[in-house]
Amino acid sequence: MARAVASHILVSTQVEAQDLKAQIEEGASFADLAKQHSQCPSGRDGGNLGEFGKGDMVPEFDAVVFGDLPVGQCSEPVKTQFGYHLLIVDKRIG
Repeated sequence: MARAVASHILVSTQVEAQDLKAQIEEGASFADLAKQHSQCPSGRDGGNLGEFGKGDMVPEFDAVVFGDLPVGQCSEPVKTQFGYHLLIVDKRIG
């Protein structure tokens, strides 16, 4: 079964997610921004979600993490029932 290690930043609006993505593209630290802005408890760990399997997260999340997003690259904002996520895949396993 496919597994991955990933991090995310969860915010309320697409505008906030786009702004954070722009900051990351300009060199800001994903982990630092997660600590400052993420509404998920993982934010205090820099957004680190640890290792999880396909199907453990909501479908929109899985589609990005187990899709074609290059490892280490920040995703476009991903909308789920929880809000808007920016995702980084640290590694894929299997």
